Amino acid sequence: MKITLLLSAALTIAACASSTKEKNPTLKDALGDKFLVGVALNTRQASGHDTASVRIVKEHFNAIVAENCMKSAEIHPEIDRYNFTQADEFVQFGVDNNMTITGHCLIWHSQLPRWFCVDENGENVTPEVLKERMKEHIYTVVGRYKGVIKGWDVVNEAILEDGSYRKSKFYEILGEEFIPLAFQYAHEADPEAELYYNDYNEWYPEKRKTVVRMIKTIKERGLRIDGIGMQGHVGMTSPTIEEYQATIDDYVNAGVKVLVTELDMSPLPEPRRMGGANLADMESYRKEIDPYKEGLPEDVALAWNNRMKELFDLFIKNSDNFLRVTMWGVSDGDSWKNNFPVRGRTDYPLLFDRNYQPKDVVKQLIQENN
Repeated sequence: MKITLLLSAALTIAACASSTKEKNPTLKDALGDKFLVGVALNTRQASGHDTASVRIVKEHFNAIVAENCMKSAEIHPEIDRYNFTQADEFVQFGVDNNMTITGHCLIWHSQLPRWFCVDENGENVTPEVLKERMKEHIYTVVGRYKGVIKGWDVVNEAILEDGSYRKSKFYEILGEEFIPLAFQYAHEADPEAELYYNDYNEWYPEKRKTVVRMIKTIKERGLRIDGIGMQGHVGMTSPTIEEYQATIDDYVNAGVKVLVTELDMSPLPEPRRMGGANLADMESYRKEIDPYKEGLPEDVALAWNNRMKELFDLFIKNSDNFLRVTMWGVSDGDSWKNNFPVRGRTDYPLLFDRNYQPKDVVKQLIQENN
């Protein structure tokens, strides 16, 4: 089935939907001339079922990325079977609302279907077989949305904080070569699409050095790499603004743009390693890392807003070298942080609260940048 693209119709509807009522300024109004203002959508939002979130997305954001529905386990569950139902729905949402669409992600060791890197006996496939599987997967997925999806997170989370490569199946079988190959296949499938490498904790110096070497390798081979996605799963103290700036500088100096791809910031205490499985200790640990079940204290909420504002000020300062800033979820109730590292944890990491209301930082950003 070929996805129905209704871009021209959507533009016509948008042009005709003028209103005499003055529109309140939004995040995309305030920041859209600096970088794309993005958000990750889950399937309930892309399908239109979560109407409160859809209202916020349409009002405040001009770019979307799929939270889960384009990952290989979802879209290619069996070697000879694809399931594009939810991915098509996500892409159609972006087309209908005239949004920039990013595909996430093509090659990742996690949420990977079991068959992808092994044979029928569970043994690693040969390098030749894995190359062919990667190529077929990337050609099929990227080719389906050619000319519609603006850019792709080609490879996700392949490098560790010490600068070594993650010992994934892709690395076991192909070594470092699997990354340039993935970029080659993605470019062949859609020569006009932007291509990104995406990872977290890139303010670790050794990790950043390896990413920079990877950029240079890809460029030296004449392959396309447009940007580095810096996942923004940050805390209240780490990384520092200085560490973030140093990372941006290194990537810009390597000849690519920067994207903040998965921004959320937890105001909760950082999880620590548990020493045992004693039930009393577990309950104590749960209370320690989940202290705000009924809402954030005023001083914590103020500190969160101030820290998020600092981050956005940094992004704005570097906007000449930024392609996009993407929140990893619409409102606090959506966030994956609520169940990490213990089920039921109540977190507050996003720009809109559980009642779908903007936090103070949203109002500040709009006021200061309009």
